[in-house]
Amino acid sequence: MDHTVSSQPSSSSCRQSAGYSSKSNTIFARRRRTELRRLKVLSNADDSLSNKRRFENTEKEHNDNFPCHSSVIGRRREMEDAVSIEKKFVDENSRKFDFYGVYDGHGGSRVAYACRERLHKLLATEMDIENKNTEEMNWENLMVESFAKMDEEVNETDIVDSIGSTAVVAVVSDKEIVVANCGDSRAVLSRGGVTVPLSVDHKPDRPDELERIELSGGRVIDWNGLRVLGVLATSRSIGDRQLKPYVIAKPEVTVNKRDDADEFMILASDGLWDVISNDLACQVVRKCLDGWTCGRRSMKEHHKRTTNNPAMFLTELAMARGSKDNISVIVVNLKH
Repeated sequence: MDHTVSSQPSSSSCRQSAGYSSKSNTIFARRRRTELRRLKVLSNADDSLSNKRRFENTEKEHNDNFPCHSSVIGRRREMEDAVSIEKKFVDENSRKFDFYGVYDGHGGSRVAYACRERLHKLLATEMDIENKNTEEMNWENLMVESFAKMDEEVNETDIVDSIGSTAVVAVVSDKEIVVANCGDSRAVLSRGGVTVPLSVDHKPDRPDELERIELSGGRVIDWNGLRVLGVLATSRSIGDRQLKPYVIAKPEVTVNKRDDADEFMILASDGLWDVISNDLACQVVRKCLDGWTCGRRSMKEHHKRTTNNPAMFLTELAMARGSKDNISVIVVNLKH
């Protein structure tokens, strides 16, 4: 809100010319000064709150190595996103696996934070069991079982009836990139300059999701947007016990063999994807890595900043484009 003061003749001078007493003028001037002080206080408080919401809970790497990540509260009053980066979370038989996860909570942060602490551990246990029984990993079974156990864990508590979280996770090895998605967070890959979607959002109006919900006895209602039972704007999540069986925790899994043309991968919550397309996100990261500049900063300053953390650049761009949600981004360099 603009709190500027008009430059027209003061009300006190007008009142004096009209015959108002000196006492009345003094009272009016005092009231006016008091109101101006209030406006100044409100203005400063609003700016402070805006900055707090934008930059609170910002995370980033403090070196030039990848992955880099950024997680900001944005214009929301509460931070419900969480990110997880676990390098070499499994290291067996000379093969190393890295884990990345973005969790977008709703109704509160508890489920998202629980996923951040536990999901990669559950997956590591499942991978260990699988590795003892077979040489080849059945990634779909591994991911589905891990998400199911995570869902069971959070639903054991009484407070998660209306709390849940989406989850998009990636496991990267020297041979493959495995992505599991449950909800409307998203993963994309840049391969040889081409954007490759690694997941498809679970929205209630997606034809197959709508059919599944209706066959299980649920409905999709337009209540400030299409929602399951008029409540939830995503059709899959971990938690949300009161919306089962219509909202499920089963992820969709994609497996891509590593390619020499692989450049980087982006995982992000819908706070980014609501305002930035897959192609634009990849273009921005590619320009950051190439050291292209924009804005008022010098080339040296901007190059250092964006190369250190293109994920931060994406969150700032999403804010500038009007994102009203928490924004969490992980950028994984696949050239290393």
